[in-house]
Amino acid sequence: METEKHCLRVVVKVGTSTLTHDTGRLNLHNMELLARTLSDLEGMGHEVILVSSGAIAVGTAKMGLKARPTELRMKQAAAAVGQCMMMHLYDKMFGEYNRVVAQILLTGEDVDAPVRAEHLHNTFESLLELGIIPVVNENDSVSSAEIETGKCKVLGDNDTLSAMVARLCRADLLVLLSDIDGLYDADPHANPSARLIHRVEAVTPELRAMAGGAGSWRGTGGMATKLSAAELAMGAGVDMVITNGARPEDLYGVVNGEDVGTRFVAKPPCSALS
Repeated sequence: METEKHCLRVVVKVGTSTLTHDTGRLNLHNMELLARTLSDLEGMGHEVILVSSGAIAVGTAKMGLKARPTELRMKQAAAAVGQCMMMHLYDKMFGEYNRVVAQILLTGEDVDAPVRAEHLHNTFESLLELGIIPVVNENDSVSSAEIETGKCKVLGDNDTLSAMVARLCRADLLVLLSDIDGLYDADPHANPSARLIHRVEAVTPELRAMAGGAGSWRGTGGMATKLSAAELAMGAGVDMVITNGARPEDLYGVVNGEDVGTRFVAKPPCSALS
C-alpha cells in the first residue's frame, strides 16, 4: 500500500540576482522556470508562498536610469514602478499554469504589531485555503527599513522578511533561492577547494565568520543576512534551505528532503513529557 505523501507549507524567497540580468532587466527565463515549478508544487498539494525581491532593480531599468538611485525618495519611486511590472509578469506567468497570485506588501510595523500580525496571518490563511499563491515583498515605497540601511531596521532585507513570513504563517520550510549553491566553509570565488556544507544544526560564531559581505550590486543581502534568517526560522521551528536560484527545479528535491544546497535544521519542539 502506497504511503500518503506529506504536503508542506513552503515559503520560497527569490533574490534580485536570480530575477534580473547584470543589466538590471528581468531574467524572464528564470522567472518562468520559477513560476512553473511553484505552480507544479502547488498542484502536488504543497502550500506555496513566494517572497520576491527585485522591485528597485527592475524599476531602475524601466525608468531608464543608468544606475540604481542613491537618494531614498528615488529608490522608493523605482520600487513603485518595479513592483507594478513584476506583479504584472507574475500574474501572467502563473496564470499560464492556471494559478492565481495575490500581492502582499509589508512594512516592519505589520509584522511587529500583534493586531496587524494577526490580521496578516488570517489573510495568508484565507489565500492558502483557496489555493492562491501569495507574492510578498517589503513595501519599499513607504518603508525605508531595507533600502535606507542602518536606521531602525525591523525587517531589514528580504532574507529576514521571508523568515518573518515563515514564522507568521507557521510554515514547515523556508527556501532561499540565491546566486550561490549554499553555505561554504570558505569563499568559493577565492578558494576553488571550498566545500559546500549540506547540513547545519546551529548558527555558530564560526559559521558567521565564514559569511562574507553583501551580494551583487542588484541586491542587498549576502550570506550574513541568510544566517540571521536561518536563526529566526530555526527559532520558530522552521527548517531553512539555501540553494541556487538558477535551478528552480531543485525545489522538488528540497521539499522531498534531499541533500540539496545547505539545510539549516530546526530543533523539534520540546516534549511536554520530560
